[in-house]
Amino acid sequence: MLTRALLNRFIDVVDCCPWGAATGRRVPVRRPVLYTAEERRRRDASPWTLVQGVLAPFQFAVFLLSLGFVLRFLATGEGFGIAAASVVAKTLVLYTIMVTGSIWEKEVFGRWLFAPSFFWEDVFSILVLALHTAYLVVLALGVGDAAAQMLLALAAYAAYVVNAGQFLIKLRAARLEGAGSHRAAVGPGLAA
Repeated sequence: MLTRALLNRFIDVVDCCPWGAATGRRVPVRRPVLYTAEERRRRDASPWTLVQGVLAPFQFAVFLLSLGFVLRFLATGEGFGIAAASVVAKTLVLYTIMVTGSIWEKEVFGRWLFAPSFFWEDVFSILVLALHTAYLVVLALGVGDAAAQMLLALAAYAAYVVNAGQFLIKLRAARLEGAGSHRAAVGPGLAA
């Protein structure tokens, strides 16, 4: 049944006019926190936080290098071996960061995957993992020609870029959230 409250909730979801709050029509939405105080403490104490902090930029560097090899092969038709090896290396680094990320998530949130704070990032990570794994299968079985295999690698890489963006947005949100809690602890205007 379409009630006034339901209709107002729908309008609030799709309405992006900034003047609604000033007129009293819309109550500002409080975003759920990424980390409770206890989760933040566990995150900061976990050695897996540092592992993730090292592996993420390393994986990005491997990605950029491999992307160059893949694009070079697609443009010139030369260097399939190095391009394929680089995609395999990128996939192995991805597997490593997924396993260590799951351990990190278990330590911080008590779940191996799909903690509410990182649910959609984990869902998309599974897609990235599936595409990279599909590349390994296609390469091992010799399915398709070299160009088709490299196009699959590019699809996996495109998904990886989206997923990396998701995590960068979460990292920024966590930093802003942490700065806000630090400000609240030391008083307004005193946080560095």
